[in-house]
Amino acid sequence: MSPDAPSLHRLQRYEEIVPDWDTFVEANHTPEPTTLRIRRAWMGMDELTTRLGDQGFQVEAIRGLPDYLRVVDGPGSVAQTLEHWLGFFHIQQAVMGLPSMALAPRPGERILDLCAAPGGKTAHLAELMGGRGPLVAVDPKEKRLRGLMANLSRMGYANILVIAADGRELPEAASFDRVLVDAPCSAEGNYRKQEGDLPARTASFEHYVTSLQEALLRRAIELTRPGGTIVYSTCTFAPEENEGVVDRVLADAPVQLESIDLPVVHAPGLTSWRGRRFAPEMERAWRVYPQHLDSGGLFMARLRKDEPGGTAPKEGWSPVPAAFPGQDEAAAQERIQGALTLLREEYGFDPSVLAKLGWMARTDNIWVQTADEWPVERWRDHGGWRVVSLGLRAFRDAGGGKETPSNNFVAAFAGALGSGRSRPLDRSELLHLLDGGAIQDPELPAGPVVLLYQGQVLGRGMVGRGGLRHEIPRHQAARLRTILTD
Repeated sequence: MSPDAPSLHRLQRYEEIVPDWDTFVEANHTPEPTTLRIRRAWMGMDELTTRLGDQGFQVEAIRGLPDYLRVVDGPGSVAQTLEHWLGFFHIQQAVMGLPSMALAPRPGERILDLCAAPGGKTAHLAELMGGRGPLVAVDPKEKRLRGLMANLSRMGYANILVIAADGRELPEAASFDRVLVDAPCSAEGNYRKQEGDLPARTASFEHYVTSLQEALLRRAIELTRPGGTIVYSTCTFAPEENEGVVDRVLADAPVQLESIDLPVVHAPGLTSWRGRRFAPEMERAWRVYPQHLDSGGLFMARLRKDEPGGTAPKEGWSPVPAAFPGQDEAAAQERIQGALTLLREEYGFDPSVLAKLGWMARTDNIWVQTADEWPVERWRDHGGWRVVSLGLRAFRDAGGGKETPSNNFVAAFAGALGSGRSRPLDRSELLHLLDGGAIQDPELPAGPVVLLYQGQVLGRGMVGRGGLRHEIPRHQAARLRTILTD
């Protein structure tokens, strides 16, 4: 990409504030490398590096980002690998890992991702939480929520409550320990990824987007408990959307700007821009330019909410019930117990693992969750939001009083599976199944079977009169076949 790209003028307005301008321009006109975040609970960095290396991919660690790898070279797209299909990693810009790390969620805390889709940061937050405690992911757009759900399901996170809502209107009836506001923006930090093809920056857009950003940040502060933490981030260089927004909020909101302690090269936030002065502490904010991480651009600021004496924090949380609100509790308990019996008796699941998980029945599905609590009961008197999912979809009603476990659930909790109901497959057998064929194996009794490939759980199979067939969802099976045959 040439530095003479049509949108270069978008960058030139920042020449006075970028410390190393020539390096900044050069980085923005160099192709951005692919980076990935490892699903640490499922696979270590060394093992993933070895597995990808065996397929011809050369990867390297990224300083300051312990869960990330940069793809240096390879035979094709790293997304077209079995490891990606299995959820062992998520492709994400290196710079996009910083807001979650700055928020620093802990297991068991109540966390809110106010602008969650398509889910990369949400998944990272869940990973940092160790999958324990409620993480509420909010986004208003249905199409983006579908992408978020696909990412979270593939990587097997069970502590996330997905809500369809405008973050500005989320009920204030429950408070959170930490809130991430990765706000919509002009996305100038994606200049190199978009090869300089950015939409025009108009006065009307600037007014709209900065008003939206400020409203989201103010709402996040209202939803945070006293003493709690808020991280505001964007992927743009524009001070109007970064320091300008945070400065206006600092002027009258009960928050203080904190330093961010991460071992990553960055530039400080601005204290002035084109005649406008910002609070001196704005230096504590971060500006990450493409040359810092060989990635995109980012702004982020970490805020601490004041703790006024004598003010008790709002709660608003309750245990997750066995039945979704409005549905029969006794019937839900009966369904759940039947499903757990199936897992123990037909799949050999470890009962001690099952006992530590939460379960909720909703219409035709049973969800498994490790959030343990949610704010939904306190939100019921407020409109403008809708529960999309909680945790992982574990079962669907197969009719006749039978429940069918989902492939995502079986894969996510593979460590609790017994060895008696599984069938290892070689490549030719797996391709035969994916092509619609059946395997005749007289040693397999009739009923459900867990399918294994290269020691990893792929999902369910079923042994019937015609032999063993796979029960992997069609779109997932089609992608798996493409990966195996490319």
